Amino acid sequence: MNMKTLTCLACAQLNRVPEDRLMSGAKCGSCGAALVPKQPMDVDPAVLQKAAQNDDLPLVVDFWAPWCGPCKMMGPEYAKASKKLAGQARLVKLDTQRHQSTGGRYRIKGIPTLVAFERGKEKKRQAGALREGQIVAWVKAR
Repeated sequence: MNMKTLTCLACAQLNRVPEDRLMSGAKCGSCGAALVPKQPMDVDPAVLQKAAQNDDLPLVVDFWAPWCGPCKMMGPEYAKASKKLAGQARLVKLDTQRHQSTGGRYRIKGIPTLVAFERGKEKKRQAGALREGQIVAWVKAR
């Protein structure tokens, strides 16, 4: 049985989940939160760092801010892409206004910026607002 390690996006607990259970409502063993949510979750810097380092599924982060017009436009598109990518990648959001030092730590120069992490390493990044199909294609491209 192929096991996947996922960080709970709600409580930061590491969980090992059989790969065939990812899409069948896998929940955190500590807090009961969904491990593969259908909507992008807002995360704090500590959860982001832990998930980026430990998760076996790709983690895609939308660095955004509430005052950013393109970020607001991309939000619904990002949510639609999250549903299409469920089980293949987890999409999360980090508010760079609330967590300003995190934007600096990840060298975010403009928002919105998408950053994809796989097994502890940054694999790629994309600055600028994208539509649902573009997000899905970008995540799936190797």
